[in-house]
Amino acid sequence: MGGPSGRRASPAFGEAPVAYLVSAVLLLSAFVALLWVPTYAHLTPTLGGFPFFYWYSMLWLVINAACQLACYQLLVAAPRRRRARGGQA
Repeated sequence: MGGPSGRRASPAFGEAPVAYLVSAVLLLSAFVALLWVPTYAHLTPTLGGFPFFYWYSMLWLVINAACQLACYQLLVAAPRRRRARGGQA
């Protein structure tokens, strides 16, 4: 269950519960925002001639990408950096 060195890519839930909970909230926020249709089921206000629905969806595309990057940093990159620092000491 890991890379060539036998280590896991990310910590288990018991090792980093806060990171997992923050990641879940970030990812669920985009999911809920796009499934909650009454928030965006209208044409106004327009932005650059585009109805609200289109630019709202594109905005959430960027927000979701940022949330996924934050989750990656919390669950994969930061633990990997900590392990690398610990191995050098």
